[in-house]
Amino acid sequence: MVNKNRMNRVAAAMAAAALMSVAVPAATAQAATAPRIDLKVLVVDDGGSSVQAITAELTGSGVPFTRVDLGSSSRPVINAAYLADTVDGRPRAKFQGVVLPNENPFGAGSAEMAALSAYETTYNIRQVDAYTWAHPEVGLEYTDNGGYSGTLDGTQAAVTAAGKTGPFGYLGGQVAFEDNSPLIPESYGFIAKPRAGYTSFLDAPVGSGRASLVGEYAHDGRMELVVTFGYNQYQQQFRLLARGIVEWLTQDVHLGRSRSYFAVHVDDVLAPDARWSKDLNCTPGDYACPGGEGQESDIRMTAADAQYLAQWQTSKNFKLDMVFNAGAGEEWKAAHGATDALAAQLIADKAKYRWVNHTYTHLFLGCVQNVATNPWSCSTNAQGAIQWVTRADISSQISQNNNWAASKGITTDRSELVTGEHSGLKVLPQQPVDNPNLAQALADNGVKWTASDNSREPGMRAVGAAQTVPRYPMNVYYNTGTNAEMADEYSWIYTSRADGGSGLCEDNPGTSTCLPGALDPNTGFLNYIVPQEARTALRHVLSNDPRPHYVHQANLAEERTLYPVLDQVLDTYRTLYAPSVPVVNQSQKDSGVELSRRTAWDKALAAGQVTAYRIGTDVTVKAPGGVVAPITAPEGTKKQMLLGTSVFGEAYAGNRSAWTAPEALQSAVTLRLPS
Repeated sequence: MVNKNRMNRVAAAMAAAALMSVAVPAATAQAATAPRIDLKVLVVDDGGSSVQAITAELTGSGVPFTRVDLGSSSRPVINAAYLADTVDGRPRAKFQGVVLPNENPFGAGSAEMAALSAYETTYNIRQVDAYTWAHPEVGLEYTDNGGYSGTLDGTQAAVTAAGKTGPFGYLGGQVAFEDNSPLIPESYGFIAKPRAGYTSFLDAPVGSGRASLVGEYAHDGRMELVVTFGYNQYQQQFRLLARGIVEWLTQDVHLGRSRSYFAVHVDDVLAPDARWSKDLNCTPGDYACPGGEGQESDIRMTAADAQYLAQWQTSKNFKLDMVFNAGAGEEWKAAHGATDALAAQLIADKAKYRWVNHTYTHLFLGCVQNVATNPWSCSTNAQGAIQWVTRADISSQISQNNNWAASKGITTDRSELVTGEHSGLKVLPQQPVDNPNLAQALADNGVKWTASDNSREPGMRAVGAAQTVPRYPMNVYYNTGTNAEMADEYSWIYTSRADGGSGLCEDNPGTSTCLPGALDPNTGFLNYIVPQEARTALRHVLSNDPRPHYVHQANLAEERTLYPVLDQVLDTYRTLYAPSVPVVNQSQKDSGVELSRRTAWDKALAAGQVTAYRIGTDVTVKAPGGVVAPITAPEGTKKQMLLGTSVFGEAYAGNRSAWTAPEALQSAVTLRLPS
């Protein structure tokens, strides 16, 4: 009798083998002779801020690199054996690009520089000179020949035609150097005229002409990207150029990917927020506001505010996340009448927003707070044990809000949650651990991504089966509805006691937002706070940082203090970048997925578990099971499927990139680069 199951298994195995043979074409003549180039960067670090800035960009985007500390007596010697070897009979270049502090940090006649030069020539490896001065050895005239050396604060540089068709085509054209303080020199550099072999990518005005700040120097069979100004990883001029530096160095093929992320959560939607008192310098209704009894005042959006919000979103092509407390809204309605025009308007426009559960009534979900102490403390029972908000109460806060949304036809992702004040999570110093009931309640409701405050916990962590998603607080305060209120509270927090302030800056000298005196209540918000907050948020956007920002519904009410900040961020961004680099405005879940993938990827890189290389036009990437790899490649790149190929990744900034993993029955990701 024939065993049909066995025959079916044999047939399936033969079919799979046949498919595999179809999927892997015969090696081309080029691939047969081409060397293997490992997808890793060599960074020679002298401790300077420019190399550290490039290292930060590599780290943040997921590009693997090996760092050699020039100041270490135990560092490896950079010689031919360190740079290259042979694998499976094929020559291997261990690094696809080299970052040096300058064109030769080893000194004249150095054997290490000679080894690097020979390596770069042999394997077509590019070199970035992180910061050097203008002189003929890097393809530039000295600055006394029609150039300039000195402070560059406020310099209006521009991408040249070669830069636009080359590594900086994703930029809008202008690159302004920061000038945040007239009292402090922020950037120094050299603007110089090119010599033969040098192609300028970024230039600036000098006298009646223009000269270079960044360019490509081709000589002796080698290519150097020459940067003639100093910078750090936070300065806007570097942030704008960082992507192009990496793409030029890696010739548009590397592990890692980068995006410009910006999402803004509006907390307390439907709930009122308490108002700041400029007389008491605190918020009546807050337990820590002595003398505030009877002076409580609420700030809450109106239907007109909701209509304006919808119109603003359309005009800016940008969506805000409505982080809502339905129960608090029902309580407000009960106290103010039978109808709620705000809720009605938001529900009518429900499809225009992303909605995120903020719990039903904004209950504090950690320990039971004892507000008789200042600051508050955790209540304890007779045995001295902390009293916790129960699993049932936490679960009810989550489920009631979800059920209300469903009853109104509002779509929510039940895997997302923002607890009131990020409560339930640890709050130092009063509550050093999470509420032990929180993880269970999250699991009861299918919550996978719960928000945390980035100013307290900048990293992701597990809460049972869920993960935290850190959010940036914006300095547009929850308890202010007018520009004058914002200026008053900001001034009180950040001025000295002698000037009538809180003295926070005196007690914490490292605070970066300290003021020499109180802001003008009429102009301080728009002229000082808005530019500062917009600059901070834009820095996050330019840093490939997917963490959301958060504000409160009060900032969309009355004088609508949030919009000037968002307008400045979005309008500035869109002048800096070409349309090929749109802002990625994604959900809390998507931000959580991005951060968790990065965590797994970084762990795999640190453990040496990733193998990635290029041979001719073929790229191979192997990572541990369950780890998806971030890869960037040129337009025209295809991903090898089990049968045939498919277009790789999504278009962004002139290349294609994706988090990707092997297909079924494949052990590695294989990409086919355009010829």
